[in-house]
Amino acid sequence: MDNNEFGRDRRDEIFSKAVRAGKRTYFFDVKATKGDDYYLTITESKKKFAEDGNFHFEKHKLFLYKEDFEKFATGLKEAVDFIQEEKGVYEGYEGEESTSNKYETAVEFDDLG
Repeated sequence: MDNNEFGRDRRDEIFSKAVRAGKRTYFFDVKATKGDDYYLTITESKKKFAEDGNFHFEKHKLFLYKEDFEKFATGLKEAVDFIQEEKGVYEGYEGEESTSNKYETAVEFDDLG
């Protein structure tokens, strides 16, 4: 199998997951480097409206490389745990379906390495 099978460059997305959260959407995209190593991009996208009614998407992107996964996951978990201890567990957006697993923070990057 070569890198361009099905007309796809290996640096294209290998895996993609979109998470809608209120007015924002988060995209978790696994991509490959030229050396065929994987990295993760996390993109926050939010629809913004202009005064004339037109809209555009405001995006912020974070690149996360596998050597940083463990430290990033640890820092994220500590920050989320702190917020939950101080302010309580978030119960969801209005109109969102209720789930029995209320936003447990279990960030695992092992399968990407």
